[in-house]
Amino acid sequence: MKLALALAAVLTLAGCASKPPAPDIVSVDTWGGSSAAAVAAPQRITHITLHHQGEIWKEGADVEAYLRRLQQWSRLTKRWADIPYHYVIAPDGRIYAARPLAQPGDTNTEYDPRGHALVMLVGNFEEQQPTQAQLKSAVDVTAWLAREHRLGLDAIASHKDHSRQTVCPGKNFYAYLESGWFKDEVKKQL
Repeated sequence: MKLALALAAVLTLAGCASKPPAPDIVSVDTWGGSSAAAVAAPQRITHITLHHQGEIWKEGADVEAYLRRLQQWSRLTKRWADIPYHYVIAPDGRIYAARPLAQPGDTNTEYDPRGHALVMLVGNFEEQQPTQAQLKSAVDVTAWLAREHRLGLDAIASHKDHSRQTVCPGKNFYAYLESGWFKDEVKKQL
């Protein structure tokens, strides 16, 4: 009996040790943004939705300056609570925190983003290719979100899977979703 309990404890600890850690995420304070005030009841995450920026990203552009401009535009021009996405992934693979995950995102299309964790990769993937570093980080943050919120692979989709008004996340990123590669890579981490 003692041997069985000891074996069960070892297997339980081994299972915990194999759980991959959260990816490194650059905080809002670190990139020079300001925290958003809570404007709604906290959301329960039921979906993970992938986006692209939709603008050509020039090599060497300052991601942190872009995020500060995006935050200002989102709040002052759109009158949103914050950047519409929860996480933004740079070409070098760095993951930036944006809107607090507890707050529903915003969109210019007809779908309702409540319950969605919104992950955006900078670039226009109708014309550009996502970098390998972006793809790896997108897989990492998606797998982490799926684990944290106990979601299956069926909860992972793109913006255009929820809206007929967009091509987001662009054909060159969507190809990784459509082929099954993206979910296969996420599954390896779950």
